[in-house]
Amino acid sequence: MTATIHESAIVDAGASIGEGTRVWHFCHVSSGAVIGRGCSFGQNVFIANRVVVGDNVKVQNNVSIYDNVTLEDDVFCGPSMVFTNVYNPRSHVSRKDEYRDTVVRRGATLGANCTIVCGATIGRYAFVGAGAVVNADVPDFALMVGVPARRIGWMSAAGLRLDLPPSGEGEATCPDTGAKYRLNGDRLEEIAP
Repeated sequence: MTATIHESAIVDAGASIGEGTRVWHFCHVSSGAVIGRGCSFGQNVFIANRVVVGDNVKVQNNVSIYDNVTLEDDVFCGPSMVFTNVYNPRSHVSRKDEYRDTVVRRGATLGANCTIVCGATIGRYAFVGAGAVVNADVPDFALMVGVPARRIGWMSAAGLRLDLPPSGEGEATCPDTGAKYRLNGDRLEEIAP
C-alpha cells in the first residue's frame, strides 16, 4: 500500500510520507517533513519542514503544524487547533533562530480550537479540551481545560475520565478496558492493563 494524496494537495519533493497515510484536499506538506504510516490529514492542513509525525496520527481540518513540532504515534489533533513555534513574535523582528520545540507524546488528544504554545511537552494519553490554551508541560493522562489550561482530572489510555481528583492519592479503573491506574500526587501511572 502507498500513501493516498488528493490531487489538490501539494507535497514538496523530499517529504517522507509513510504507507497508508492519507493527505486530503488542499493540504501542503513541506519538503523536510517526516510522516509515519497510517496517518490522516484532513482538508487544509499545513505541515512545515522541521516536523516529525509518528504512525497513526489523525489531524483534522485546518491545522498548521509548524517547524519544531513532533507528534508521536497515535496523536489526535482536533479541527482548527493551533501550534505556535515562536514565543514572542513580531512581524518586524526575525526570530527563526528562536523556535521552541513542542512535543506531543503518544496517544495524546488535542481538542478542537485548542492552542499549544511552543515549548510545551504534552504527556502520553493526555487530553486537552476544546478551546484550552496550554502554555506549560502537561503530565501523562492529564485532563486539561481552560485559559490558561489547568488540570481538572485524569483520562485513561482509552480516553475515558477516571474517578480521581486533580491531585492527591488514589486508584481508579478504566470503565472501558479495565486498566488500573494509581495517582501519586501530580502523577498518574497505569499499574495494570
